[in-house]
Amino acid sequence: MRAVVQRVLSASVTVDGTVVGEIAEPGLLVLLGVTHGDGAAEVSWTARKIWGVRILRDERSASDVDAPVLVVSQFTLYGDARKGRRPTWSAAAPGDVSEPAYDAVCAELEALGARVSRGVFGADMQVASVNDGPVTLVLDSP
Repeated sequence: MRAVVQRVLSASVTVDGTVVGEIAEPGLLVLLGVTHGDGAAEVSWTARKIWGVRILRDERSASDVDAPVLVVSQFTLYGDARKGRRPTWSAAAPGDVSEPAYDAVCAELEALGARVSRGVFGADMQVASVNDGPVTLVLDSP
């Protein structure tokens, strides 16, 4: 599982002209990709790491300050463009695997106490954010 975590002042996701998820205060924007073989262990590790990583101001975590988290599914995080000009997406898990994993990460974050907003899995989304710092971290589950 791969998560790109950004410290943001605000962020939103729009689908078909409608805002479907947003955070209007400092928090985290998470772009989440799922690969083949990701299961419960990767879901748990990723959610706990997102909630506990100290990338907010004053070396605090989202859990320390009850910061909101906006999670957006993004299979392109597993794109590979090392050969040729067209990326391959073969490392990305198919929707029937990745959608339940995405939902499970969001549910695990909520179980940990996070206020979670979401994008729409599989939709054509427009993501807007005001990156704070900027601070961006890539988390790959073990």
